Amino acid sequence: MAIQIAFGFAPRPKLRLAKVEELIAQHRIVDPPPSRQTLINWIEEGILDGRLTQLGWIVYEDSFIAWAKSLEGEELMEVA
Repeated sequence: MAIQIAFGFAPRPKLRLAKVEELIAQHRIVDPPPSRQTLINWIEEGILDGRLTQLGWIVYEDSFIAWAKSLEGEELMEVA
């Protein structure tokens, strides 16, 4: 259940791009991990849902999880 703050909405969890890079490397989601520029391109192309903010590039956590899961689906189809 999402926590609603006083603003009247539940914020969508976000990851800084450095954290996305760290998670990809740490969990070996793709090895070698994609470059920072590739990740930025994926955001701009809509592969990952995110945007540039005053904090830098952010990626919505649910988008990142969906992308990682989609890779598992592709791998399962190739093996079959």
